[in-house]
Amino acid sequence: MAYDVKLFKLINGDMVIGKWDAESNQIKDPAVLQTVPSQQGVQMMILPYGYPFDNEIEGEIDGRHVIYEYKNCPEDVSTKYLEASSNLTLSSGGLGGMGGGNISDISELLKK
Repeated sequence: MAYDVKLFKLINGDMVIGKWDAESNQIKDPAVLQTVPSQQGVQMMILPYGYPFDNEIEGEIDGRHVIYEYKNCPEDVSTKYLEASSNLTLSSGGLGGMGGGNISDISELLKK
């Protein structure tokens, strides 16, 4: 089954990326996106939604908990999400080590 990787804001304020399953109205394999201020600008972390108790990106979130669906999900962010959720490397460029809890500088991405 093919899924669209999308970016969402949940009713609790979390920014989540995951595989949207329109048939079941669920976000599959959700991961939390957290922005972290640093001296170099803004950095972002991709963490399993259930972190620190879940160390794998898996599970579901029902669509009724979504308050906002972002129109676009930056390609670099979706690539890093797919790498983190599948443990495969899909590209060598982009946002550096972002994924699986690693931090990378995305200040340039946020300025677009």
